[in-house]
Amino acid sequence: MTYEMAVSKINSLLQFGIMPGLERISELLKKMGNPQKNLKFIHIAGTNGKGSTCTFISSVLTAAGYKTGLYTSPYITEFRERIQIDKQMIPKDELAKAFDLIVPLVEEMNVQGKIITEFEMITALALYWYNKSKCDIVVLETGLGGRFDATNVVYPEVSVITSIALDHTAVLGDTIEKIAFEKAGIIKENSSTVLYPTLPQEALNVITENAKSKNNTLYIAEYNNIKILSSGINGSVIQYKNLKININLTGEYQVKNASVALKTIELLKSMGYKISDQNIIDGFKNAFIPARMEVICNNPIVILDGGHNPDCANVVSSTINTNFKNKKILAIFGMLGDKDSENSVKLLAPLFDKVITVKPNNPRGLSAEKLREYILPYCGNVIACSSINSAFDIAKTEINNFDMLFVGGSLYLASEFRPLLINQFQNK
Repeated sequence: MTYEMAVSKINSLLQFGIMPGLERISELLKKMGNPQKNLKFIHIAGTNGKGSTCTFISSVLTAAGYKTGLYTSPYITEFRERIQIDKQMIPKDELAKAFDLIVPLVEEMNVQGKIITEFEMITALALYWYNKSKCDIVVLETGLGGRFDATNVVYPEVSVITSIALDHTAVLGDTIEKIAFEKAGIIKENSSTVLYPTLPQEALNVITENAKSKNNTLYIAEYNNIKILSSGINGSVIQYKNLKININLTGEYQVKNASVALKTIELLKSMGYKISDQNIIDGFKNAFIPARMEVICNNPIVILDGGHNPDCANVVSSTINTNFKNKKILAIFGMLGDKDSENSVKLLAPLFDKVITVKPNNPRGLSAEKLREYILPYCGNVIACSSINSAFDIAKTEINNFDMLFVGGSLYLASEFRPLLINQFQNK
């Protein structure tokens, strides 16, 4: 089977939706010989900041000479971004071969009424490839939640929990406590867990209780030990203990994510991993993740962000207010219908002078017209567009009348706009 056919088949599994639980993925992996049992992991859960934290940690481990797998979701420009080793995506032929090996097992289970979902299939495929490639360690990001997430079949070297906020409430629960309980499901017996430095107290209480019941030691990231030497739209320079570190991701929240990564790295060093100060400096300098307040262009200023919930909107709002106060901003905005769009809009729309709304190319996408209704009370100049291309055409025509173009609201929207923005503003 070709790579394109394999990806199409994997995507077709989306029809089965989200079915939390570990029974199916455990059985599938057993049929595959349990590849996860031959690997070491850093397992990361949280509402926001997972991808950035994963990227920081994996980049440092790669700089230290460890063959490092990285598993994240969703992708921005290409499916293979989700499965990497040492910053290199899984080769197309390797993905196709792995799929051919696994699909008969999936079909066998399907006949028995044990339906494998898209995320379970991708997780199984990734674990197979990391084992086949003999990775030294894998940085593994959860998909949804933690307790019943398909990735929660591993026993990690360290568990990590990033920021926690309300999101996916229909699946994870409608309170911070319920969501924290689900995220804390990745905490394992007699192990260690690193926590985000500013978790809500109600979340911290739940996680602490969970860790205590499992004899798991908690470590809170030392954000207070970080001194921000400089910051701007292209990132920050920080002082952490005796290290001067460049972070090429924008926003104070990325410094908090960096503090989580640094604490995790310290813990790994205490466990015997050979990671030098220079490895840490190089790893952070080389860490990059697209569509996280990504500066596509500095003249004109074009920023792309895939934040998709009120917590994301809050940190984006803070970053814009810090770096672009009193600037005239044109925005292209699109969100999914199952997100808390109204509260995200309340935080972001007042910052914009004009907004072009568009529906992301996803069945869950919120219509441009409905999003326009949400935005109008906060920004009176809103146009609803019928397509990505028409929204982009308007932005290209009007960008010279503004100080900045901001594109955001959903990772799905970001994935559609990123190649257009790069081609227009970077490849001139």
